[in-house]
Amino acid sequence: MGHIDNNFLSAIETNWYSFVTSVFVFWVLFFLARKRVNFGARVLIGLGIGLLVGILFQNLDYDTKGITTFGSMYISLIRMLVVPLVFILVLNSISSLTNLEYLRKIGLKTFAWFLGTTGVGSIIGLLIALAFNPGSGIQQAAPADFEAREIPTFSQVILDLVPSNPINEAANGKVVPVLIFAIFLAVAIIKLGSRNAETVKPVRDLIQSLAQVLHQVVKFIIRLTPYGVFALIAGVTSHYGWETLQELGSVIITSYVALIVHFVLVFGGLVFFVAKVNPIRFFRKIYPTIAVAFTTRSSYATLPVNLDVITKRLHVSPRIASFVAPLGASVNFNACGGIWPAIVVVFTAQVYSIDLSFTDYIVLVLVSIVSSIGVAGVPGPAVISTTVVLTALGLPLEGIAIVAGVEALIDMGRTTVNATGTTVTSLLVANSEGEFDREAFNNDKDDEISLQAAI
Repeated sequence: MGHIDNNFLSAIETNWYSFVTSVFVFWVLFFLARKRVNFGARVLIGLGIGLLVGILFQNLDYDTKGITTFGSMYISLIRMLVVPLVFILVLNSISSLTNLEYLRKIGLKTFAWFLGTTGVGSIIGLLIALAFNPGSGIQQAAPADFEAREIPTFSQVILDLVPSNPINEAANGKVVPVLIFAIFLAVAIIKLGSRNAETVKPVRDLIQSLAQVLHQVVKFIIRLTPYGVFALIAGVTSHYGWETLQELGSVIITSYVALIVHFVLVFGGLVFFVAKVNPIRFFRKIYPTIAVAFTTRSSYATLPVNLDVITKRLHVSPRIASFVAPLGASVNFNACGGIWPAIVVVFTAQVYSIDLSFTDYIVLVLVSIVSSIGVAGVPGPAVISTTVVLTALGLPLEGIAIVAGVEALIDMGRTTVNATGTTVTSLLVANSEGEFDREAFNNDKDDEISLQAAI
């Protein structure tokens, strides 16, 4: 009984420490907000404090559950918005168009950029992995209880994307079927509106009103971002120790080098050469998207912030942003479908001493592009994409299990690249359609005003 009591008291003590720490940090961040410290700085401060608290709690062997609870609450609030936000914004964006030809044009451009950058990401991941040799010197058996994720058949993927019951799909958090249902409704509104605008005017007015209400709810939740970032990063930092990092450090380094190369060269190059804007200014403006994506590890959780960044900071028209951003959160996997599978393939081949040919590398890139389409709406897209690529090349699926210990750390960078890719595509599509306000984008004063307006 004494042993149980001691464990119980110890749990209360460590949870008490984490709760008191959370309250103190929240008070500091709230004080900074009252002192008009800008939003971006508060997110960065929350990130820094989270790192320090996570390291401290790990060294003291304290439980961070009291802290991570707040992070989970923040994620739950954002997830609350995902389905209604995707449905209403896509419906509002498409139904505001005057003809279906315009929808076809921006749709083709959006998918071309999504798939093209994913293919480039796969090539970058392959080249960086071959240069760094992340699997050399590692001899580790896969866990005995490891079970490979089931690969959905092509026909099953197609069936899962078709909304048989939109209400049920929404209740289960299946975003892609909801998105497709919204597209059908929007196309119907455009078709009827072209015959008689008065017929659909009440519906359009209702949709626009709902979109404005959702934007206000988004602002409420965005204000909690510095607190959520602190709680989430503290939990991640406390969970992973030096032993895990050292054992698979080469995989982490290889992954982040590839992600940074893609982020800087591909995204920066597209912004500079295609959109013809200053990449440094662009990356500075999208900092809120980067911070939230890195800490939440969820493209859907980043969606509300990304929409505000695209429209208010990049000055892309709302109808382009409302079409590209929700679609990107569902199907744009530059990192999860391109970079990561390529690295795991090279890693697995090296660990199991399997030689890959140039033909295998070509297959890798092509399968990565195709699988990035097929896993849309499937939970754990990085795992599924990697499983598909490994299977296509005849490599052991145990390679996924070996890197599983550090995947959460790498997923932070992967999500950042995915979300940034959606932001870049929004800018490129808007620029090609004349729906990008270049003058407002280049106004530094407007940059700070728009950030404060977003929260």
